[in-house]
Amino acid sequence: MNTTITDRTVYLSKKGIKELKKTLIQLEHDKNKELQLLRDLDKTNGREERLERIDRLANLEGIEIELDEKKSLLANAKLIPSKRTRLQVAIGSVVELLDNRGRKYRYTIVDSVEANPSDGRISNLSPIGQNLIGKTVQDMVKWKNGTKTICFKLVKIL
Repeated sequence: MNTTITDRTVYLSKKGIKELKKTLIQLEHDKNKELQLLRDLDKTNGREERLERIDRLANLEGIEIELDEKKSLLANAKLIPSKRTRLQVAIGSVVELLDNRGRKYRYTIVDSVEANPSDGRISNLSPIGQNLIGKTVQDMVKWKNGTKTICFKLVKIL
């Protein structure tokens, strides 16, 4: 049986839940806008309007599918537990890593739904995320990036 993302519990941060709710509001707005445009097109009879109506129906279907997926995701979402051990990395942990040149990196470990590496949120399913889960301070974290092995030292769990 294939497990989709909506079939499992997804752990999200407060920010992730807020962004998901904001997306739902925007999708509802887009859906209502498309419905209004369709109502306006129903009053016309031209060939161009019929073609536009077909395009609008396709847009509406896409919006409704995404809306259903996001609603299901929110229904299965749980807030990352705030009381977690800071001795080991888990979903929701903020970690500080040190590379071999002495540069520090700070990442938050999140579920894949919420991941945004450019914002410092990395998926627990990413190569670095998988290697971080369960680690403790002073552990070395290694993973392969193609043919290159990358190594960081875990210096802090927040």
